[in-house]
Amino acid sequence: MAYTQADLDAIKAAIAGSELEVQYGDKRVRFRSMQDLKDAARLIQGDLDAQAGKRRSRIVRLRHGGKGI
Repeated sequence: MAYTQADLDAIKAAIAGSELEVQYGDKRVRFRSMQDLKDAARLIQGDLDAQAGKRRSRIVRLRHGGKGI
């Protein structure tokens, strides 16, 4: 499914208002938890970035915990 910026805005508004229901045109969706809303926002943002041709950056942090030899 191709998501739109309006879909993302509706999800973000629901998160900001601590609501679990989101209205999409004539449909109303009720999420089970706030974590489900945040997961949906991340999914939609990833899809919008892919549509725009943006690549997702990855950050890898390495940490050395020993003295070495």
